[in-house]
Amino acid sequence: QVQLVESGGGLVQTGGSLRLSCAASGRTVSSYVMGWFRQAPGKEREFVAAISRAGGSTYYADSVKGRFTISRDNAKNTVYLQMNSLKPEDTAVYYCAARPITQTAVALTANEYRAWGQGTQVTVSS
Repeated sequence: QVQLVESGGGLVQTGGSLRLSCAASGRTVSSYVMGWFRQAPGKEREFVAAISRAGGSTYYADSVKGRFTISRDNAKNTVYLQMNSLKPEDTAVYYCAARPITQTAVALTANEYRAWGQGTQVTVSS
């Protein structure tokens, strides 16, 4: 089972940028379809972005399309989420997640991911 640890969250002003990292251990991250999700207070966890195992295919929620970029460096066993033009509504705890190793298709719902990190807080001030 892969273990995931997110980092890079923080407080940023509207319009600013942050880059989140998700470091994997236990297994090589190249074996997994990876995703980023977020959860704001009082709301359900929602899909943000996902990337195929080799990185050739990426998917985004409409709310972040054109502002966020998911990428992966399999040599560093790390997945990234570059967030630009941040808005107050982007404030949430951000989680990275891995699909089961046997699943090769990219998925957009949380229940299709098996391994989760502990989350990193992103706060965007207005």
